[in-house]
Amino acid sequence: MITNPLRGAAALCLALTPLILPSPTAAATASATAAVVPVPEVLPLEDAVGQLPVAEEDRTGYTRDSFKHWNTGLDASDGCNTRNEVLLAEAVQEPAVAAGCKLTGGTWVSYYDGVEVSEAGKLDIDHMVPLAEAWDSGASTWTPARREAYANDQGAAASLVAVTARTNRSKADQDPATWMPPLPEAHCRYIGEWTATKLRWSLAVDQTEGEALKVYAEACETTVVHYNPAP
Repeated sequence: MITNPLRGAAALCLALTPLILPSPTAAATASATAAVVPVPEVLPLEDAVGQLPVAEEDRTGYTRDSFKHWNTGLDASDGCNTRNEVLLAEAVQEPAVAAGCKLTGGTWVSYYDGVEVSEAGKLDIDHMVPLAEAWDSGASTWTPARREAYANDQGAAASLVAVTARTNRSKADQDPATWMPPLPEAHCRYIGEWTATKLRWSLAVDQTEGEALKVYAEACETTVVHYNPAP
C-alpha cells in the first residue's frame, strides 16, 4: 500500500540499547523471530508500476463463486466475518457490536468519494483489484484455497476497503484505464494501492492498464508503494 499507516499497525517504539548483551539463547530466539517477519518492499510508484508483468487478460471460466467470501475472517472466535472485521478496522468512530456481530452506529469515510457514512449497511467492501480482474490477471491458475485467501485478504490494508455502495458498483470490475475514484484527491492513493495489490499477489496488467498506470505514476511522483508478497 502507499504511505498511509496500515490498519491496526502498532506504533513504532524507540528503545535504549541495553548495557548487558542478551544471552545466546535470547539472541538466537530474536534472530529466528526476525527471520519470519516479512520485510515490506518500498518503491516509488513509477518504479513499482515498472515491476508489473504485462500479459493479455483472459476471463474464460470466471465465476464470482470461484472466490469464496466472506469467510470467518482473522479471528474465527469473534463471530464476525471478513466484511464486518474490515468495517470494524476502518471505522473512524467505532460501532456497537451485538450478538452475531451485528453492527449499529459508527462512522466511516469512503475515500473514493469523501462521503461520511453512519450506517454499515450503506457500505460495500471493495476488493481493490476486483475478483474478475484478478482472475483475468493470473488468479485463474490458483487453487481454490488461494483464491479464498485473496478474497478475504486482511494482511494488507489496501486489499479490502470500505467505500460507499455507489462508488463500488460504479467501479464494478474495471481497472484504472476505465475507472478512477470520483474524488480527484484520491487518485494517487488509489493507483498506489492498486499497484501494491497486484504486486502483492503477483498479478499481471494488460497493455492498456499498464499504460494508464504509467501516466498516473508520472503525475503522482511523491507516492510511495509499500507491499509484502502474499504468503
